[in-house]
Amino acid sequence: MSDFKLLGNIYSPDDLKKLNGNDLPALAQEIRDYLIETVSENGGHLSSNLGVVELSIALHRVFESPRDKIVWDVGHQIYTHKIITGRKDEFPTLRKVNGISGFCAPNESEHDTFFSGHSSTSISSALGIAAANKISGNDAYTVAIIGDGALTGGMAYEALNNAGRSKTRLIVILNDNEMSISPNVGSMARYLAVIRSKPEYFRLKARTEDAINRIPVVGNRLAKNIFNLKTQIKNRMYKSTFFEELGFRYMGPIDGHNIEQLSEALYTAKLINAPVLLHINTVKGKGYDFAEKSPDAFHGISKFNIDSGEPHIGGKDFSSCFGKKLCELAENDSKICAVTAAMSLGTGLNEFSQKFSNRFFDVGIAEEHAVTFASGLAKGGMIPVVAVYSTFIQRAYDQLVHDGTLQKQKLIVALDRAGFVGEDGVTHQGLLDVSFLNSIPDITVYSPYTFANLRSFFEKVVNSAENLTVIRYPRGCEATLPDGFNASDRDYDVFGNGKKALIVTYGRITANAISALTALRADGIDISVLSLNKIKPISLSAVKTAAEFENIFFYEESVKSGGIGQSFADMLYGLGFCGKYRHIAVPDEFVAHAPVDSLMKKYGFDCDSIVKMISENTNG
Repeated sequence: MSDFKLLGNIYSPDDLKKLNGNDLPALAQEIRDYLIETVSENGGHLSSNLGVVELSIALHRVFESPRDKIVWDVGHQIYTHKIITGRKDEFPTLRKVNGISGFCAPNESEHDTFFSGHSSTSISSALGIAAANKISGNDAYTVAIIGDGALTGGMAYEALNNAGRSKTRLIVILNDNEMSISPNVGSMARYLAVIRSKPEYFRLKARTEDAINRIPVVGNRLAKNIFNLKTQIKNRMYKSTFFEELGFRYMGPIDGHNIEQLSEALYTAKLINAPVLLHINTVKGKGYDFAEKSPDAFHGISKFNIDSGEPHIGGKDFSSCFGKKLCELAENDSKICAVTAAMSLGTGLNEFSQKFSNRFFDVGIAEEHAVTFASGLAKGGMIPVVAVYSTFIQRAYDQLVHDGTLQKQKLIVALDRAGFVGEDGVTHQGLLDVSFLNSIPDITVYSPYTFANLRSFFEKVVNSAENLTVIRYPRGCEATLPDGFNASDRDYDVFGNGKKALIVTYGRITANAISALTALRADGIDISVLSLNKIKPISLSAVKTAAEFENIFFYEESVKSGGIGQSFADMLYGLGFCGKYRHIAVPDEFVAHAPVDSLMKKYGFDCDSIVKMISENTNG
């Protein structure tokens, strides 16, 4: 921090307010350097954070956080906010074990209003705060910052529709970094947008309206005619009154990298006693050439070389394996379609989107719509594959039930990032999908743990499935199996020939279980491993095989409640099993950010923990 002369003295928003306005551009550059330096070492979200440095500075210059509540949508863009609000010295611990989170985290700071890792929620939650303030007589402001991408989510429109008529002190900032919501015509429109955001303009406008209304008899009529004329001119200039039709006072678009203009616009918004929408334009990756040229690549990135922009790690992962297999299948079947909710790169569909553009659908951040839209594709005779992260399929539970399985459609869900996701943390861990999918009737769920496993199940499902089928797989690379062990395309596999103790598991824990098997064998412990490749419905044959053992240890990388381990136990005891059964899974808690290997060890899923558990609970 010794190289950052201005940033070195910022420990709170109050310190920021003490700075001369002329120093703010230099402070913004120091913050950008700090962001790039830290993310290059820790990984994280870079493009979005580089784009909101000036906005974050302006917000904390104009508002009084935490009294005024600042609600960030998604939360992956709050690195500068964290630095300004007292976490500057902790920032190098970003996404590390026991370090600060890469998303909003109220347990870290009172300046973080909500936990936030999913999109399109900010306006709803901010409106709730503003309504509570109005009821209690609190004159504090509430600010929601939402990106144009998040504005594709239906929940954002539900909130806008409700907020516009609320008469609260709500300010919504639309951070437009890709598309123009309100296109404008020429330099005059841009000039007027800046003028209309100045406090002096608003004060003069208010005084003029008041003076006109005081004119006897004709005052109100004159004011109404002037308003109608102004509206017609503005409609011609901006070609959109969408937000104002909802009840918002629209301001913008404003240059989101000009702190002076941003500050003036925010001060003006505070003067308006009604919901305001401030439209700003920013550049993703601002200030770092590689991120500006490839903002998607630097959206969420692992450690990288600052000078070259190249990531330190790479290689084939489950997402890319899925993407290539889907392309291969689509070459031979013109009915196969791919659907994603603004995650084509993350889910491995980039190649598919280029090769089969007429069969590729990116519906924006709208998981609910994605599933129901795919159901419509299926009804029309297509074979839709919805590619989505485990943490985001939570948002489409009702659609999976009502518009998926109930309709008896052939609908395939490629469920990425199942299980621990590591440093993205509490809002992104894929630990709930097994339990809620397990509750849905007439659904099939596969859980491959090798690339070959994944490829064979996708081919099988595309060719023969008749119902809603989910194939869930983890983030990253495939596990390495010990020599002599291979996964199959059967519903389950049995490894080893022990008859006393049995490990039952599925997914990537299988590799750890097999490693534990070889270690336990060396210690003379009679052990086998049963890996469930299809976890719903569970094969009765697999349960009958397990019932022959005296000790069963069921491991699953999921929450325990409602998991496969509980279903397996029900079936097992239904067959008259009288032995010992232990279910090792994630307890009733949310899991914080940490490397996957660390989380595996913490919850007892690594090879050493499995060996220790079985050694202590068997007699050889």
